[in-house]
Amino acid sequence: MFRRQRSIPLRGSAAALCNNLSVLHLPASNLTHFGVVHGPSAQLLSAAPEGVPLAQRQLHVKEGAGMSPSLITQVDWCVLPFRVLLVLTSHRSIQMYESDGSIMVYWHALDSGDASSVQAAFAQGIAAYDHFIFVGTWSGRVLVFDIPTKGPNIVLREELVGHQTPVTSISTEPSKRQDIVADLVTADDSGLLCVWQLGSEFTLLTCIPGFGVPCLSVQLWEGIVAAGYGNGQVRLYDATTGALHIQINAHARAVCALDLAPEVGKLLSAAEDTFVHIWKLSRSPESGSIEVEHCHGECIPDTQVCGARFCDVSGSSFAVTGYDLAEIQIFSSV
Repeated sequence: MFRRQRSIPLRGSAAALCNNLSVLHLPASNLTHFGVVHGPSAQLLSAAPEGVPLAQRQLHVKEGAGMSPSLITQVDWCVLPFRVLLVLTSHRSIQMYESDGSIMVYWHALDSGDASSVQAAFAQGIAAYDHFIFVGTWSGRVLVFDIPTKGPNIVLREELVGHQTPVTSISTEPSKRQDIVADLVTADDSGLLCVWQLGSEFTLLTCIPGFGVPCLSVQLWEGIVAAGYGNGQVRLYDATTGALHIQINAHARAVCALDLAPEVGKLLSAAEDTFVHIWKLSRSPESGSIEVEHCHGECIPDTQVCGARFCDVSGSSFAVTGYDLAEIQIFSSV
């Protein structure tokens, strides 16, 4: 059972973008950081457990001299083993900052030469694994950046090719178990999912075909791929084989965000139908098949939800943003 506890005010509101909320929980400082996109700027907030905002920063996308600011498509923190970077994607570039957004450490221009006259260039989908940061693009390519332990010497290592339509979401495997071979899953606008194994070389393990509906958000947990689609469905696949195990008609409208609490296997789904649901994922010890249990449903009245994330790895609280909603709503377990 979850109940609304508090709200964190925003200076503006959240843009109508899928996955438009990022959360970074720092247990050492007992602070939680939130990131929300609105137009050409991102709002970064820090809050104490009581929900009192301690700091706010307005981060504006930086472009070349004489160029007007472009729209931001996503902002997310990437937690690496040795540092935390804030990654911002827009219609012209990929920008990486120190975790508080104070210093830009890397800027990568998008090559719009591949974009047609009717297709805009943009980057979207952000994830981190080991010392790599992955960013999706409108062309379907996934850019792989090699991150040093410190400093700005970030290198574009390679591009993963598996998609023909724009990448929408990327997720990496939080578990380090040796028996799990799938490390990365990428989703695109056609609903295609690509599952990758990372190592000295990046290997495409399997492709899970789409069915004519965009996959707008994807998560990976202990060999299970959870995918949220534009028709309101949440589907659970085996990451290694690509086999569909469970199909849930979870929402009445498009799923705009998925998130996982890796310590307990809780899955959060949020959609444009104003509902947020929490599910418990597990595997049968006898057959190894994927199982799911519905734990909680929450209605955010009169709100087009556009972002939702757990606030900690145990899934004891979650945050929600909505289009034209000038606050982040927080719900905690009771």
